[in-house]
Formats: sequence, C-alpha cells, structure tokens
Amino acid sequence: MKTCVEKCLELKGNFRKLEIIIVDDCSSDNSLSIASNLAKNYNEVNVLHHEINKGKGAALRSGFEAASGDFVGIQDADLEYNPTQYLHLIGTCLEHNADVVYGSRYLRPSAERRVLYFWHTWMNKSLTFFSNMCSNLDITDMETCYKLFKKDFIKKIAHTLKENRFGFEPEITAKVAQAGAKIYECAIDYNPRSYEEGKKIGWKDGIHALYCILHYSANKAPLPMQLLLYFFIGFCSLAVNVFSFATLNCIGIPELSGINTEVVLAYILSTAANYLLCIAILFRHKARWSSGGEIAVYIITVIFMGFADYGLMWTFTAMGLNSVISKTFAAGLGFIFNFALRRQVVFPEKKNVT
Repeated sequence: MKTCVEKCLELKGNFRKLEIIIVDDCSSDNSLSIASNLAKNYNEVNVLHHEINKGKGAALRSGFEAASGDFVGIQDADLEYNPTQYLHLIGTCLEHNADVVYGSRYLRPSAERRVLYFWHTWMNKSLTFFSNMCSNLDITDMETCYKLFKKDFIKKIAHTLKENRFGFEPEITAKVAQAGAKIYECAIDYNPRSYEEGKKIGWKDGIHALYCILHYSANKAPLPMQLLLYFFIGFCSLAVNVFSFATLNCIGIPELSGINTEVVLAYILSTAANYLLCIAILFRHKARWSSGGEIAVYIITVIFMGFADYGLMWTFTAMGLNSVISKTFAAGLGFIFNFALRRQVVFPEKKNVT
C-alpha cells in the first residue's frame, strides 16, 4: 500500500490538487495502521474505515461519496495497475470531454505482456462481450479496474449502486450506458498477479458478474437481445415442463375428474419457472405492480395466451394448413405475444427505475 500511495503522490505536479482516499474494508492485517500513518504524513491522504468487511463495491461507494476532486478514479493497492497511467486517462477525458474513461488492458500500448491464465482472460473477454450485447456499447475491457469519472457524473449515479463485491464492474457499466454517458477508452499497461501472488477473483465471481450483467442491463438491452434472452427463458421453461411431466409420470399421479393431473402440474411448474426466470434475468420485479398484483396479471396473461394458442391453431387448421404447420405458426406467434405481454403488461417499468 505504501508504495502505491507514494506512486500516486508522484502525480502531484500534474494537478492543482491531488486527493487520495484509502478505504480500509475491515482488513485483518496492519493495513489500517499503515494507512493511518500515511494520512498523518501526507495531507493528500484521507482514510476511511469499514467496521465490517463489505467488499470492493461497498468500498468504492464510500470513496465516491467522500471524493471532492473534479475527476474520480479507482486504484487497487496491489500495483497491478501503475498509477502513472491515470495521466493517459485524464488526458483522454480532457481531450474528448468524456464523462467516463476506461483504461483497457486489451488495447495494448506495447507488444510485451506477462503470460498467465487463458481461462481467466477468456472469462474477462467473454463477460465484456456479453455486457456489450446488453448495454449496446463496444468496450474492449469492461472488467478493468481503471475507470475515471467526472465528479459530477459519478455523484449522480453513485447512490444507485448496489453491488458490494466484484459485481461492481458490470453494474457500473450498465448504469453508465443507461445514463447516456460519453465514454472513451485508452490503452494502459497491466502487470497481472498470479493466484499464488494473491489474486482473489475466481470463477464464482465470474458467474455473479454474468448475473449482474443480466440484472442491470437486460431490461434496457436492444430488442433483439431481449428476444434472444426470452427465447432462452422459454427453452428453460420447456425443459422444466418436460422434466416435471416425466418425473410425475414415473411417480404415477392419478387423474382428477378425467383431467391429466401430470400435464397440469407440469404446466404449472413450467409457468412458475418462466415467471421466476423473467424477473431474475430479463425484467424488473415489481416495476409497477405489487407482488400480488404482478402475479395476478401474469396468471391472467398465461390464461389468455392459452386460449389464444388454441384459437390460432384452430384458425390455421381451418385455413387448410396441416396440424404440425398450424401448431408451429401458433407457437411462433404465441412466443411474440407472450414476450410483448411480459414486457408491456406484466413487467412494465416506471420511469427512472434503477
């Protein structure tokens, strides 16, 4: 930490004022003591402390709230990123009047780099690619630590941030995109650590980052991406329907008043899965309705589309089409209508939902 702060202090001559905010996230070593000593020795250093460990995202929120400079940047203490790179980010921000500048590890400024983990790099690039599909940006490195913000811009969205751990990266990218920010990237040098050298992020964080991309971006994603995600939800619901029916069939559920209860129960389970996946992946939960109202409206649309599916198939059959083609057309139209009803009726968003 001390070395990192000293490198940051070397930038003093480039700015009228330099402020370094150290956020100690309830460290278990002597980091807080070191930070406190640095604050005593340097007027530029301010130390914040969390009484309990909250994670990277929570630490950054604390820093954003305390920051007073015209520009606010993020710096890890491990020196994977060299603080002098911020001269490039600020230069890019000033030159293009950008609201946000990302320091990209993949816009290489030189031909030399340390070779480490294929799967870790692949995960980073894949998450960036998927984030871009949902946010409609063309960023090359969404997961980068180096993000520079104009103070006025980050102050406007900092209170909406919720992620406490590494989900901060996809969340802030989603909200930056939705705020209509003017975003630039510039190449930075990067000196990665191995896991043996203390790197902490792992595959579980990657899974959570994927969830965060969907949770914060999917509801504002371009329409083709939303349709693709709803197709995935429909496929999962179909799988639940088939698996549930096969399981119930093996158990042997008796008919009730001549009704095949296995089919009915499997359909109910798949409908529930569809609802839960909609609110987990694609749409905002309780964006307009209360929980009870939302479920009621959802059930009404499911019943309506059940009758619509039957009516469409009957209509196409009456027009002379065979049953398979009729069912295909009815299912295709049903998919579009279901998506439209979910988006516009069941989960319509209020303005300024965050």
